[in-house]
Amino acid sequence: MPTAYVTAPPEFADELATALVEEELAACVNAVPCSSTYRWQGSVVEDDEVVLLAKTTAERYPDLEARVVELHPYDVPCVERFEESALLGPFADWRAESVR
Repeated sequence: MPTAYVTAPPEFADELATALVEEELAACVNAVPCSSTYRWQGSVVEDDEVVLLAKTTAERYPDLEARVVELHPYDVPCVERFEESALLGPFADWRAESVR
């Protein structure tokens, strides 16, 4: 089962996390504030962001990714897929039941 790693501006992160859970694209979304330094349009930029870790299933990941791109305010949102190599069985069961 994958986890989607998404960054978002602080003022938008809660809205995105709520949409992903309400739409059953993610069972849970953790939000972690962070500071990001990156290159954008030829300049080095520093911004406050929130890292969203969205727990989903392999079947629903493409829909989650598409929804993030649709809702996200960035021109090029960060969306990365992480695969777990080990997962607690009851947690995996809960995740599968929560994502439809």
